[in-house]
This record gives sequence, C-alpha cells and structure tokens, in this order.
Amino acid sequence: MAEPPATGNLARHLDELAAREGWRDLPAFHTPGRTWSHGEVHDLAARAASVLLDHGARPGTRTLVALGDGIAWVAAFLAAARLGVTAVPVNPGLTPDDHAFMAADCAASLVVTCDDVADRTAGRFAGSPVLTGERLLRLAERAPRAPAADVSPDAPLYAQYTSGTTGVPKAALHRHADPARYHRAAGVGVVGARRDDVTLSVSKMFFAYGFGNALVFPLFSGSSAVLLPHRPTPADVAEAVERYGVTLLYAVPSAYANLLAECAPGAFASVRLAVSAGEPLNPALGAKTRDLLGAPVLDQLGSTEVGHAFCSNTAARDEPGTIGRPLPGYELELRGDDGRPVPEGEGELWVRGASVLPEYLRRPEETARALAGGWLRTGDLAVRTAAGAYVHRGRRDDLEMVGGITMSPLEVEKVLAEHPEVAEVAVAAVADERGARKLRAFVVPAAPGVDGRRLESELIALARRRLAPYKVPRGVELRRALPRTPTGKLRRFALRDGAAAGPVR
Repeated sequence: MAEPPATGNLARHLDELAAREGWRDLPAFHTPGRTWSHGEVHDLAARAASVLLDHGARPGTRTLVALGDGIAWVAAFLAAARLGVTAVPVNPGLTPDDHAFMAADCAASLVVTCDDVADRTAGRFAGSPVLTGERLLRLAERAPRAPAADVSPDAPLYAQYTSGTTGVPKAALHRHADPARYHRAAGVGVVGARRDDVTLSVSKMFFAYGFGNALVFPLFSGSSAVLLPHRPTPADVAEAVERYGVTLLYAVPSAYANLLAECAPGAFASVRLAVSAGEPLNPALGAKTRDLLGAPVLDQLGSTEVGHAFCSNTAARDEPGTIGRPLPGYELELRGDDGRPVPEGEGELWVRGASVLPEYLRRPEETARALAGGWLRTGDLAVRTAAGAYVHRGRRDDLEMVGGITMSPLEVEKVLAEHPEVAEVAVAAVADERGARKLRAFVVPAAPGVDGRRLESELIALARRRLAPYKVPRGVELRRALPRTPTGKLRRFALRDGAAAGPVR
C-alpha cells in the first residue's frame, strides 16, 4: 500500500471524512448517559475551538489537556487541532509536582482540566490560565464554529510525554499527518477496524496506546469507542463489553490477568479481537486470555515516539509468543552496542517510519541521542525468528546481573507463569543481608488463600527443571500486586529496591 495522502489540518480532515463517507449520523463515542455521533463530535469541536480562542489559545501555542476519558477530552483535543494549537495530553491523576513540571516544560499557554484538579491548582500549572472541561462544554453550546487553520501535514499536532519506568519524562512531538499513518498501520493493518466495530481501550487516551485505540481509529474508520472516565475495574470492563457490544478490546497484560481472576467467559461473547501492548504478553497468560475471551489476543510493540504500534501480530497472521512483524510503513533493524546491524541473535530494535517523532519538545540533546539518520533507537531488545517474526526480550535498561552474568528476567518469568496458580510474576535481582544480589520471584497468586510455601517449592522446582542453575530464583515472595507505571508497565527497579506493593500475609 502507498503512503496515505497528506491530511493538512487533522480536525478538518476528519470532519470532511465523516461527511464524505456518510458517517455523521453513526455513533462515535459512548459516554455514561449519552452516545455522540460523528457529526455531533466534529460540530462540538469546531465550537469548542472558539472557546479556546476566547481563553487565549493561538496557533503555535500549546494547550495542556489534563482530563479523564470523555467527550470533553475529545472536544479539547480536536479543538486545539482545528486552531493549529499543539495539544499536550497528560494524566489528570499525576501529582502537583508532575503537573507543574509538564506545564512549565511544554510552556503551556492554557490548561484544560477537570473540576477536581482545577480546585487544587495552586502551584500545579505554573501560572497558566485554567479552563475546566465542564466549562468548555458549557460555553461551546452557544459558541460559533471556528474556522480550521490552514496548516501543513508536518505542523505540530500534539506532544505526548513518555511514560517509561525510569528517567525524566520527555514530550514526543507528532504532526497532523501522523495519526493517518498509524491508523493505516495498526487500525487497518492489525485489527481491520470497520464502521460497525465498538472499541473499549482500558489504556486511557492520554497515553499513546489509548490515544490511537479510542480516538484515532474510530474517527478514521467511522466506528465507535466506549469512554470510561475512571480506571475501570474488571467488573467495569465486563459490564461495558456486554452493554455496548464491544468488538475490539485493548489492554495491557496486567489488565488481562485481572480479567482472568475476576470475570466469567460469557461476558465477552461480542469481542472479535483483543490487543495487548505496554509490555510483553507472557505466552501462558495469552493462552488463558484467549480462552476467556474466545478471541485472538494480538501482542504488539509500539512507543510514544512512534505514536502507536510498529510491530504486531495481526488478525490475518497471529504468531503467539512473538510481537509479530513490522507493520506497513515501518522498517526494523536489530543492532548491537556499536549501532551496527547484527545478522542474527539478540539485538536492540531500531525503527524507521513516517510517524517516528521529529523531535522531543525543547530537548535537542535527547533528540540527538534517540534519532540517527531517520532511525529511532527504541531501547527494546529482541530476536528475529527464522520465520521473520520478532520475540521481545525486554528493555536494554531492564536486565539483571546475577553472579557476574547479565541475563533477561523475561525467560524466567515465562517459565514460572506456566504454573496454574500464578496470575502475574516478575523476577528481579535483590540484595540479600550480605549485599549479594540474588534472583527473587514476586508472584501474584491466581486465587486467594494459596499455600505460599508449597507454591514457592513448586515454582523453584519448575525453574530447576527448565532453566540454567544461575537463572533459578533463590526465593519466591507472594504479592497482592506488582508495582507498575500508570500505563501498566512493570517498575522492576521498585522490586530491586524493596518497594513492591502489598505482600500477601
């Protein structure tokens, strides 16, 4: 397939696309108490753009959007796009210090946030004017439609902060043309999104994964998405799937593990495909989830810097245990420490494609470290199978040193996760009382009341049968949950430092 045509102003393009394809009366977003059609969404965004103008937003400025998923989020984002304003979506649940850092870092000229955050703004948004999402919607009811700014396809559209497990967040900048590019790759290439699909993304729209799933793919395909303002429980997910007839389910591995622990299979009869991202999907968890949902679970790899997935299994070709193959529009290379391609074996993934960020906002040194000749250094380790698929081997900064040997904990986790009483497992090298670092497995049981000593004995015996001696954990600790980032990625360093959440007594 050829590169999609340049779209210019994204908001205007989507508005015109809905009219041209006859989608204006079709549902676009299901929110608590109301469903919004595609036509209503684009009309609301055009009027919300006038409200943003009245509050100081101007082409070339940045508007920070700190809202939960809902129609106000959609309106604020599309309104900013319509004006040629760069939207900066962030998690509304961050600390005041985090919000203050991001508002100052992106030089936000306006902040759109929810009422409860706005009530606690002292020092939070570095003195930027604040408009609540509720007020934005209220004022938009009577505001005129603002004309769409003429911008080039390469004009800045949004900047999204990385959500890595360590380090200072950086805002990855994306252009007006980028969503069309990764819709073609993932919305079409992975799930084949169609107008009768109903999407539920457990990952929120202020994250790259959720942004593509719940906003970009529905608006480009004429389909709809369920927007839940809070972080849904497994019961919430099951209820929403049944109520709205969800056909496409997106989540991270830990969310699927929670569904397995708390939900019955009958709730997911409408799901035709599920997608997993954020961290590697353990094959054992993937198999159990497929049985629960009665549908394929497609593992993939993407990043904030690329906008969405660049390597994935697809509806047409699913190879469990791998992250699939490069999606249309992207090239992958495995490179060694010297930055040169490696013909075989494990290497670091580099990706090249049209939606790769042009820069980190206001961070030229970080940009120079990440980009080289159009290629992005992802920090992900992988091997390529003889058939051409890729197997994820963890992050370059997420390896363990045991007895002087560097190893990936994913191999150990994969083996331990096969035990039927294990819901989740993470392995880290933890210092003992003498300061020596020994492998330790942190396990979330699949059901309460498990005999910890018996399970520990069985897991260590399983590891001894399957792994080299230095890869066998020296102990097992049961936990209520594993420490994770808001996107669901494991904070392995927290395990090493003894900050894991909630031991099971």
